[in-house]
Amino acid sequence: MRWALAAVYMFAGILHLAMADKFLLIVPDWVPLRHDTVIVTGVCEIAGSFGLLWSRTARLAGIMLALYAACVFPANIKHAIEGIQVPDIPNSWWYHGPRLAFQPVFVWWALFCVGLIDWPTRPRRP
Repeated sequence: MRWALAAVYMFAGILHLAMADKFLLIVPDWVPLRHDTVIVTGVCEIAGSFGLLWSRTARLAGIMLALYAACVFPANIKHAIEGIQVPDIPNSWWYHGPRLAFQPVFVWWALFCVGLIDWPTRPRRP
């Protein structure tokens, strides 16, 4: 699961860097230095994906990626609520609904992969 999450974040990070202008459309207006923020988030995703793969940094990377997933949630909400058309991305609730619902899964996934939470695999107590 750690390798899969690293791959997801590597892909997302590369997209953030390669298509920063598309991501800029969904960054909330209250975020300062919006373009720089998109670039920094891409770098963070790439760094986090590498961090997950090295046992010495995996725990910190998992924590940081969980925080990251929580911090970018406002951009996902803005994208959905304002119906912003981003090229090559569907603009319907068939896309936005699952995306919003899956964001907490990214938080869980990062923490689970580095052993900070064990739900749902921990044995039930009698």
